[in-house]
Order: sequence, then C-alpha cells, then structure tokens
Amino acid sequence: MNQSAVLIFCLILLTLSGTQGIPLSRTVRCTCIKISDRPVNPRSLEKLEMIPASQSCPHVEIIATMKKNGEKRCLNPESKTIKNLLKAISKERSKRSPRTQREA
Repeated sequence: MNQSAVLIFCLILLTLSGTQGIPLSRTVRCTCIKISDRPVNPRSLEKLEMIPASQSCPHVEIIATMKKNGEKRCLNPESKTIKNLLKAISKERSKRSPRTQREA
C-alpha cells in the first residue's frame, strides 16, 4: 500500500473511534409540548399513561387517550383534579387485583 492510502485509512479509523461515545442529541425531549388543564371525565378515557421524569425529560408526563376520537391529551400532573383522578384509578386497580388473584 502506498502512504496516502495508509494515511486515509488511519484518518477514517480515528474519525470513527472519536464519534462512538458522543450522544446523537443533547436536547431535552419531552412527549408533551402543550399541557391541558381541562377536566377529564374518567368514563371517556380509553387509556391513561404516566411517564416518570427521566434524563431525556425532567417532567412527569400524563397522557390521556380519549375513547371517542382517540385524541391524546397531555394532562397537568400538578392539577388537583388530575391528582384525584390518579388516586381514584389507583384505588380501583387495588380493588380489582385481589379478585383476579382469587379467580386464577
């Protein structure tokens, strides 16, 4: 091999090894951009997701999917109404779990 080919090979090797540990994005990425303070009827909920704070997003996110139109709505986790909704759902789940264990 000639010297220029060896030099190019070394440069490519150094470039690839230097970029290995660099993260692709250093920006904070949260799922929720806009948070709704509107009250939510528990009967109209299809699904409720709670995403804890993480390195990529420092906020707790609560995403409600509506039954009627499949709309996803980000809810304010600090809202008193939403806190009460989460307590009610948690209470309902705790009531359900012993029944399913007895049936199994």
